Amino acid sequence: MARVITGLDPAKVRANADQVRETIAAAARRAGRNAESVSLLAAVKYVPTEELDALAEAGITILGENRAQELKAKAEAHPGTFTWHFIGQLQSRKVKQIVPYADVIHSVASESALKQLATHHTEATKILIEVDVAGEESKAGIPPDELPRYLEHSPVPVAGLMTMPPFTEDPEESRPHFAALRELAQRHGLEHLSMGTSQDYAVAVEEGATIVRIGSVLFD
Repeated sequence: MARVITGLDPAKVRANADQVRETIAAAARRAGRNAESVSLLAAVKYVPTEELDALAEAGITILGENRAQELKAKAEAHPGTFTWHFIGQLQSRKVKQIVPYADVIHSVASESALKQLATHHTEATKILIEVDVAGEESKAGIPPDELPRYLEHSPVPVAGLMTMPPFTEDPEESRPHFAALRELAQRHGLEHLSMGTSQDYAVAVEEGATIVRIGSVLFD
């Protein structure tokens, strides 16, 4: 079980965030991209509500939460401070709870979730379809060949795609999966790509990520 993160020092978090941004900028330059096209999202599943002020002081404005109840609690405790994204596995019965708080939902991967979005979405709701580009049976996400059907039936305009490649110590092993997601998005005219976490975000940026989901390297 991952540790709960406490005692955050805003200065240390800011220094870590600056380093992440420098890495993003360097990766973007290598790919001939504008670093401003990449958003840094802080994944705060293990950061308690009372520690979030340190992130605000460090200049971090986009937070991602994995759990519906924690999203509600954290967003209500810090009104207007952050832009919230939902990045956890999306259960259709939780859509109603998530929509009022999340500007972006990263993990739409079931027809039942689409049906709930049809009922509960707002004009501000943006969604990303989660795609299992690696074909892992244990992972959430739809197969790539199902994407056209999801795009056709989504009650909310689809802003882009998200993926979680197989865990690896070598970031280069994630590259083919990120490239596959980028090619899929380009084929369907989708703008946003949520891909890359603490261990492989530089490769993700090189392959077109517009949102990177960063946890441990911000807080260690």
